[in-house]
Amino acid sequence: MKDNNASPNNPVYPVMIAIGIAHLINDTMQSVVPAMFPLLERDLGLSFTALGIISFVLNMFSSTLQPVVGFISDKKPMPYALPIGMMSSFVGLLMLVLAESYWLILLSVLFLGFGSAIFHPEGSKVSFMSAGNKRGLAQSIYQVGGNSGQALAPLISAFILDIYGQHGAAIILLLTSIGIAILLKISRWYMHQLQAEKLEKKRKKVLISSLPPLTKKQVGIALGLLLTVIFARSFYTTNITNFYVFYLMDHYDLTLRTGQVFIFIFMAFGVIGTFFGGSLSDRIGRKNVILLSVVGPLPFCLLLPYMPVWLVLIFLIIIGTLIMVSFSVTVVYAQELVPSKIGTMAGLTTGFAFGMGAIGAVVIGFLLDTIGIDTTIKIVSILPILLIVAFFLPKDKVEKAAS
Repeated sequence: MKDNNASPNNPVYPVMIAIGIAHLINDTMQSVVPAMFPLLERDLGLSFTALGIISFVLNMFSSTLQPVVGFISDKKPMPYALPIGMMSSFVGLLMLVLAESYWLILLSVLFLGFGSAIFHPEGSKVSFMSAGNKRGLAQSIYQVGGNSGQALAPLISAFILDIYGQHGAAIILLLTSIGIAILLKISRWYMHQLQAEKLEKKRKKVLISSLPPLTKKQVGIALGLLLTVIFARSFYTTNITNFYVFYLMDHYDLTLRTGQVFIFIFMAFGVIGTFFGGSLSDRIGRKNVILLSVVGPLPFCLLLPYMPVWLVLIFLIIIGTLIMVSFSVTVVYAQELVPSKIGTMAGLTTGFAFGMGAIGAVVIGFLLDTIGIDTTIKIVSILPILLIVAFFLPKDKVEKAAS
């Protein structure tokens, strides 16, 4: 990778793909936690609230640190933070495999959260550095890796943990070793790029935003609107990925394994939406893709709780594909709002998504325990209405080089 030099117009595809694979491995480790929820609820008798707290600790710790890591990285780049972060996740996953009490589980997810906090803003920065004039595509490849790792959660639950129990998660440690090796190579490329940038001080000026000139107040309002979109999307998808399987089992009498396959299909089509969303945004604009992810899935989200089981899978495919079309695009949009703070914006947007997922897990878990599964799912299905604030985002221009 050392000989692949990024330029303002030339993407470095080997680096794009490598950081996407590393993201897949990183988020596969993270996905072991929600994959264990049915096992922990069944074998340890944990309440939905207790499960939500596990998710809260993992995601909130990560979300709080991500903007900090991004900010520090913008001031002082840290190429070798990437493999160090994955080493922390390795320790956390090993502890999770061996944990025999609720408190040890919480301690293990702290290590996983710390590793994730380091990886995501730095990984997004590497993706941006390798993008050239294909920022949407690069971010899509990067996010597709992460979403693919997250999509493995229901399969890990159904075909590893349900069969081999908690210790079955040790299989993922083999992937982690591969990820550390990949990140060591990426870190060397990252270091080489930093040295090249020192010889070309004006390079950062070439990273032109597709957005029109905005005042600080307009940038602040746009960021607020964008974070509202991320909040509604994260809260809703957390409900589907972490808890909807219990609704499928309770409302439709599906088995755990069948229910987890439904969730996997939802997440797999989310991966497809994420991939096409980024490259589509290079052609038709960031805001247009964000609007597509609002208008498209909204009626299906509202109607999902009332559908017969044969339609549920179709609705999950449509929602998963469309609501995740904007996943990578919101990161790029934030980076173009503040192009001088690439790492900070990546950390802010992905960290905020993690944080909202964390809060969502606790809130939804509490609601499930207090008002029941059926009512909770119907309430959460209304939340995507908040996505309509995306109509007020500033309009961006489509770059000719991307067409």
